[in-house]
Amino acid sequence: MSVFDLEGRKALVTGGAKGLGAGMAEALAKAGASVMIGDVLEDEGRATAEAVGSGGVKTGFVKLDVTDDANWAEAVAATAETLGGFDILVNNAGIEISSLVVDLDPGDIRRMCEVNILGTALGTKHGLRSMRPGGVAGTGGSVINISSVAATIPFPGISGYSATKSAVDRFTRVAAAESGKLGYGVRVNCIYPGLVATEMGLGLAADMEKLGLWPSAEAAVGDVIGLTPLGRLGEVNDMADAVVFLSSDAARFITGIGLPVDGGMGM
Repeated sequence: MSVFDLEGRKALVTGGAKGLGAGMAEALAKAGASVMIGDVLEDEGRATAEAVGSGGVKTGFVKLDVTDDANWAEAVAATAETLGGFDILVNNAGIEISSLVVDLDPGDIRRMCEVNILGTALGTKHGLRSMRPGGVAGTGGSVINISSVAATIPFPGISGYSATKSAVDRFTRVAAAESGKLGYGVRVNCIYPGLVATEMGLGLAADMEKLGLWPSAEAAVGDVIGLTPLGRLGEVNDMADAVVFLSSDAARFITGIGLPVDGGMGM
């Protein structure tokens, strides 16, 4: 059996209704895992779950506001009940609000902190509680948090986002250390995606023009590609395959890392 085979694994992907999250859910399902989509977007989330499940794996949808502690407890319980277990958590839900430092809005910063940092922290909390011995699932597993190449490079216009994604990286490493030391049997890692032409990625490029940092969105994208040794933007499958890898037995001795999936941009 391939070390990348996820047959029998049960996953919850947050922000799974569209974009990177939907691609990650699809990749996990193709590798054999059952997948629960967690999102605040109910119609899109249910449609994605149905599409992912068309390949024959068990899927489901749960409405999940990642900033709500009680909602997390409900979502994890629903995942374990629907899928018959729970051993992969992908904390993908996140938001990006562009701004020059001199124009930062406190409300925007608070919102990014709530979704990107608090949401990831609460997810990891409930994932570890569920997967550790004595938890509702109790068989160990893998938590994968989604940071960003923005945590590794000083890209203009996204200071708040960069700060929150840097926090995700540091939080991931502490959680991995605690999980290992306390014998939870749960690996905790994160990935740093590069720029991908999703709705969020293209919106960021458009913001760079609005902020006066680049003459056009196309110019901003062109400069990102120019900073990337592999000479292209990332694709959803690039990020999704990294999630499958970190979920699988191929990564069985890997915990507490930040894996760049950015074409070399952040090196």
